[in-house]
Amino acid sequence: MLGWLKRKLTTSGHFARLDAGRFPAFAPGSVWLVGAGPGAPGLITLLGYHALGAADVIVYDALVNPGVLDMANPKAEKIYAGKRGGKPSPKQADITLKLVEHARAGKRVLRLKGGDPMMFGRGGEEVQTLVRENIAFRIVPGITAGIGGLAYAGIPVTHRDTNHTVIFLTGHDEKGGIPQGVDWAAIATASPVIVMYMAVKHLPSIAEKLIAAGRDPADRVAIVSNAALPDQSVRELRLDGAGDLADASIPTPAIIVLGPVSRYRESFEWYAATLRENSFG
Repeated sequence: MLGWLKRKLTTSGHFARLDAGRFPAFAPGSVWLVGAGPGAPGLITLLGYHALGAADVIVYDALVNPGVLDMANPKAEKIYAGKRGGKPSPKQADITLKLVEHARAGKRVLRLKGGDPMMFGRGGEEVQTLVRENIAFRIVPGITAGIGGLAYAGIPVTHRDTNHTVIFLTGHDEKGGIPQGVDWAAIATASPVIVMYMAVKHLPSIAEKLIAAGRDPADRVAIVSNAALPDQSVRELRLDGAGDLADASIPTPAIIVLGPVSRYRESFEWYAATLRENSFG
């Protein structure tokens, strides 16, 4: 057991015990890339919470729950840098430039992203720039929607009775179209489970490509919208029924899972009723 925690075990207030924790220093002039989790504020990590309290500047994405920002240093400058499909959004180059400018001004810069910053979050591109500009950084992983969001819907991303592999893919490219660099024929039957991010718009086309490449048309599909939030909803269908979906009828953001694991939802679903009343998740 960590020594500082052992000394605090008799202190009232569970979270108060963390006050004596030797968290890593958030140095002026550095950038921390932090994952805020898939929705519920309570899913942020302890290191992420520490960064929120220490940051001078917070550059945050559209999918960051406002409840997460409520935990931030009240004196921190908060800069919205959200990107949502079909809506005016800041350019990635401009977002990265803000990180560099504020770090060079001696600020503690927190780049706050929904989910995990390195899972389809363009965190790698931002780190490349920080490396090139010789700016110190730390990556704080977060719970990604393709795992945590599905768990909130009662769907295990792996189960030894159904799958020992899983594929994660993005449903659109940097221009908003269906990804051209994906070998659909190769992935169609490569894994029993495929998890798709940002794929609602192109799901009918993706389903068509997968079926043409040999995927079973009767495979189960579950679409989890607003994962880990009080208004979470799940829609289930067969893969060959994706063409009948109306894009506007599916709330976003949404995570999509193809494969047999969604069957466990029938008995695993737990996030319901009064549990949704807790704002931390």
